[in-house]
Amino acid sequence: MVELRIHGVSGASAEALLDHPVVIRVAGDGNAGFYRPRPGFGISDRPQALRVEAYRWGSLTAGSAVRTLSLLFLLPFMLINLAVWTRPATGGAGGLIGPLCRLLAATLTAAFVLSVVGVTVDIIGWQCVPYEPCLAGRGYLSWLADLPLGPRLALLALVPIAALRLLWWLGKRSARVFEAFPAARGQDRTRGGEDRVDAPGFWNDALVVHRLRAIHIAVGLGVLDASLLAALIHVHPTPVAYLLFGAASILLAACVVLLSRPARSTPDGPGRGPVDLRGIRPLRVAAIVLTLLALGYSAAPLEPEPPHGQLPGYEATVAGLVAVQAALLVALVAATLHERRRSSTAGRSWLGGLATPMLAAAATAAAYGFAAALVYRVADLLDRGDIPNPDRPDRAGAPPLEPPVSYRWAALAGLVTVLVVAAAVLWRIAVTRRRRRRLAEMIVRRDFPDPPPEAVPRRVVVREIVARAAIAEHLRPIFAVFLVLSLLGVTTVAFDLVGIGPSELSRRLAGTDGTAARGLALATDVGVYVIGLVALGIVVLGLLSYRSDETRRTVAAIWDLGTFWPRTVHPFAPPCYAERAVPELAKRVSALTAHGGVIISGHSHGSVLAAATLLQLPAQVLPRVALLTHGSPLHRIYARICPAFFGDPTLHEVGDRIGWRWVNLWRDTDSIGGPLFSAHRPGQPPQVKGPAGTVDRRLRDPRGIVVPPDDTVPPPVDRHWPYHTDEGYEAAVRELVGRLDAAESGSAPAPPPGR
Repeated sequence: MVELRIHGVSGASAEALLDHPVVIRVAGDGNAGFYRPRPGFGISDRPQALRVEAYRWGSLTAGSAVRTLSLLFLLPFMLINLAVWTRPATGGAGGLIGPLCRLLAATLTAAFVLSVVGVTVDIIGWQCVPYEPCLAGRGYLSWLADLPLGPRLALLALVPIAALRLLWWLGKRSARVFEAFPAARGQDRTRGGEDRVDAPGFWNDALVVHRLRAIHIAVGLGVLDASLLAALIHVHPTPVAYLLFGAASILLAACVVLLSRPARSTPDGPGRGPVDLRGIRPLRVAAIVLTLLALGYSAAPLEPEPPHGQLPGYEATVAGLVAVQAALLVALVAATLHERRRSSTAGRSWLGGLATPMLAAAATAAAYGFAAALVYRVADLLDRGDIPNPDRPDRAGAPPLEPPVSYRWAALAGLVTVLVVAAAVLWRIAVTRRRRRRLAEMIVRRDFPDPPPEAVPRRVVVREIVARAAIAEHLRPIFAVFLVLSLLGVTTVAFDLVGIGPSELSRRLAGTDGTAARGLALATDVGVYVIGLVALGIVVLGLLSYRSDETRRTVAAIWDLGTFWPRTVHPFAPPCYAERAVPELAKRVSALTAHGGVIISGHSHGSVLAAATLLQLPAQVLPRVALLTHGSPLHRIYARICPAFFGDPTLHEVGDRIGWRWVNLWRDTDSIGGPLFSAHRPGQPPQVKGPAGTVDRRLRDPRGIVVPPDDTVPPPVDRHWPYHTDEGYEAAVRELVGRLDAAESGSAPAPPPGR
């Protein structure tokens, strides 16, 4: 027998996993490897036939601080990629949800390019350089004034291209260690829809990423070409400029068509068969050729009128893009509600099946938050510290540095959303405190009845820990509040296209000298600063994750959820580490079962990897496999947020495949893990019938509240980690060993102990 331990988030060391001072790697590499205790070192009371092994995969998601910070700024792309995996469970491919998410992901790429264009081509090249006061004391910009307008814009247009290339490089460099994992090669998704995690090749979407990357590069280049050519047409309209602008529009339309089609499609339906790469190579060539022609045309020396105001067409492009995103979000809500009505489990889901539009709205909000922070910070720097605002008159001779009004209102909407959501969280925590404490008091009284007087304060501490661990269960309304505010904010900015949105209101308020204009200007300034502080907070959070274990666990829990799924929507999202971990685990377990039984022990997020591995194992291996999960978020998080892939039917299928040789350990003090099927306490009957009711085993935490005679402090509260040092864990391992032995010998398995 081999007990294969898989750690959760924050990357525990192999020594901590194995409780052994000296370990050796027996398979894998430094990024993800299998470790065993070195023979002859340490003490173990286990029989020699029961060995322990650990799979350490933490380096797949962790790395240098620079790499982590770079990936943090891919947050909008990660959120939209995660959105498609949270759709309601219908047994199909999700209908229109996939195409809508892919189109919305393309608008995020366009928004990223437009933000860089706004900084370089608009703020610097068009508005700042022609004005001498803006260049005073700035030698790093003054040399641009020697260039004619066309060559200057063409030169600055290279920066958005370099930014696109940087995104490409980040994703490709990070994916080398696992998305190109050799064990997954040769597999092809030939059966099962997108809702089947057990489909062959599910964790091998390298060609899908390749296809999406080509389309998104074309989207970014097409948006850049159209923005550049629109400005030049305003300055000096020529047939060549109109022809190139039309070609850029056709290029973007082709991208929309390709994104609307599934990456894998056969006559049997979407999500099946090999990746469809038709049209990708011509699209890539057309995007490169068109960009070269646009830059070449822009570099031609012209004698236009001196630029004034904003880059022509740029503000309308930003507002138009927001309008497209608003329409896509509304359509996504409608499609999700339609799929939700078809689902038999969406009503019982924590988010009611609406996690998809919520995450899509969060991705859009994060994208415009980063864009507004970038554009306004640069404009504020060039404007000598005065945030550009229509209510604040410019100094004499100063350039009218005016970012698009859509960014200004995005900053204001972001401020309102942050304040309202924060207030709603605090309110929800306050109104549920009494209920949570009452339930926690019932738990600790049952666990520690009649404590001595000196132990009462310790029991109060345990009660507060149990009450805090249940906070996440009561935050469901917060997500609905965020979704509504995000949709309202995007829709308000979208109305700008018809002349009744923020631009018109800004002009009317700027023309008055009342308090409304000053209040709007002040609120906008605060919103810009808040968004900038949020971006700075992300940087600080990434750095603190290397110094604080608690911060690292919090960040890792969110990050590992987002990067667990393949990149089937946005190619610039952080790479999917499961594309190496799951096939590697499946290969190792298959090899170990050739010599005996295997108990897959998954802690926290490691239990998700364990379940995904079991769904990929061949049928002849499963009779020699058992599963031990502890601190598992499979039901508390994944079944609720991703019901189509890890809902209750999938969890029951995992149990059926291994003959319900499954034990799940959980604690009331654990804020992440929990029961999977039945939350009954020891001595109580299970809440579900059948073998699923025997899976969950509650562990009392702490073991006691009285100081033991041989100690000076009471037993610690373990909460989420560790589980493998608990006596109940060792009892579960030995029970599963017996059940595997019984399955191997063909005898009836012993019934689980009454816990």
